[in-house]
Amino acid sequence: MSFALHGSAVAHGIAIGRAHLFSQTTLEVAHYVVLPEHRTAEIQRFEQALHQVTQELEGLERQIPAGAPAEMAAFLQLHRLILKDEMLARTPRQSIQTQGCNAEWALKQQLDSLIDRFEQMEDPYLRQRRDDIWQVGERLLKALTGQPAPHLPAHHEAADSILVAHDLSPADMVLFKEHPFQSFITDMGGTTSHTAILARSLGIPSVMALHHAWQMIREGELLIVDGMAGVVIVNPDNQILAEYRLRQEQWSLERQKLKRLRTTRATTLDGTPIELLANIEMPGDVDAVKKSGARGIGLYRTEFLFMNRPSLPGEEEQFHAYRQVAEALRGLPVTIRTLDIGADKPVEPSGIVSTLNPALGLRAIRYCLAEPQIFLTQIRAILRASHFGQVQMLLPMLSSRSELLQTLVLVEQAKAELTQQAIPFNLHLPIGGMIEVPAAALALPLFLDKLDFLSIGTNDLIQYTLAIDRTDDAVAHLFDPLHPAVLMLVAHTLRTAQKAGKPIAVCGEMAGNPTMTRLLLGFGLREFSMHPAHLPEVKQVILKTSLTDLQSPVKRILSTHEPDKLEEILTRLNQQVC
Repeated sequence: MSFALHGSAVAHGIAIGRAHLFSQTTLEVAHYVVLPEHRTAEIQRFEQALHQVTQELEGLERQIPAGAPAEMAAFLQLHRLILKDEMLARTPRQSIQTQGCNAEWALKQQLDSLIDRFEQMEDPYLRQRRDDIWQVGERLLKALTGQPAPHLPAHHEAADSILVAHDLSPADMVLFKEHPFQSFITDMGGTTSHTAILARSLGIPSVMALHHAWQMIREGELLIVDGMAGVVIVNPDNQILAEYRLRQEQWSLERQKLKRLRTTRATTLDGTPIELLANIEMPGDVDAVKKSGARGIGLYRTEFLFMNRPSLPGEEEQFHAYRQVAEALRGLPVTIRTLDIGADKPVEPSGIVSTLNPALGLRAIRYCLAEPQIFLTQIRAILRASHFGQVQMLLPMLSSRSELLQTLVLVEQAKAELTQQAIPFNLHLPIGGMIEVPAAALALPLFLDKLDFLSIGTNDLIQYTLAIDRTDDAVAHLFDPLHPAVLMLVAHTLRTAQKAGKPIAVCGEMAGNPTMTRLLLGFGLREFSMHPAHLPEVKQVILKTSLTDLQSPVKRILSTHEPDKLEEILTRLNQQVC
């Protein structure tokens, strides 16, 4: 029987192959009482499992093949840090000692507690860090229960296989690097999960958040994975199979053509230069930036340095991470966004209590201003890194002028401290603001005199404008970049910034979506920042576009409030040969 499953497209491409089911189902954990005289031995059994998993991860790190993405080692190191975290390692010991729980049950209870905390987070990136906690915990549970490693197909079999799993960890991905699967599909995960990041860096078509694929697909069934549409077709008929084989061939040829554009400057047909920049999460992403032909980094998300660790990164650690990126870009711009995190983050040294709705509570710039020492440490690190490249600082989620003024006071304080300590930095470090809240977009003049540049974060702007959590399956279908209110806010923000002579970029998902490229160009956008993998497609659209031909259809789009009519105009706009 043929059927289709729909999930989140995390890595583009088309794959056709036979299903190989990777057994990663949730373990059944026994619960029994450990007598007082046996509790020391039970704690030792737990500690032995910790040691075993640590050695496994260290061994996997040594097995990483030459040429593998730098993210592989980074994620394995992160999982080793999670193992050392007191939240995971200490509490189960206490439960064994005080409550007489067996090690498996004590660990499972703590895992459930941690997962619940992450589930309550509003920010999609932070919420998906629960996957890392669970992946490490599951590995520990397997060590405690003595479960054998899952079966992997032979090398030649993997070349024609599509891996189907409930979930995959970065450690699993290292093993699969030696087995050239056509594609990965999982029930869990999402676009910002570490497995998704690795899939994109490996160039493997992937679909995640399928929910029940592992249960519904049988071993050896023929699958089509459409990494653009986020669709998996099980047992396709001959007509669909032939159509997708043609699409696969066309996709492959198109990718080869796009590679030739790497050194071509992005310029419209009427000679207007467009800046294409890349978004990164860690220093290891720089290689992908260079391969994409990006003209710099438009968004360096610094949250990764702060996540899933027992303590916050100090100034030196942050400085070295930022400096590494700045030096690697060799004079190209590097825009470092300050910590964008919610009040319910996993490391809470300040003891600030989480709000019921973190998206509307203490997050991003609000959190940083509530924790001035954490913020000041990061500002100092960014300033120091500015001595080694063209570094800019970007402030997330501004909504009031007072937030900006308070931040500028801290920047001046950091500059004064560094000057007194004779530490070099760029005295005129450019400071920009992210427009992610409708209030900031509508009252942009409040910020323009104090900011050097702007960047529109379309993901949050859409979420806050429409009151839609795109990671909530119940309402995700309502998350609409083409909603008239969203388009008017984006167009208004671009116009206002341009009139004030302020550089402005778009760094959300809209920037990397080639179907939105001409629309954004028509709005006046001249600087895009996106995942490196999306850059060639966007560049190709730009090279085939004449700005003068966009004026009339873009005006019609802004004056249209009927969704069907709007999509029809946009489709014609993308189909026309400029």
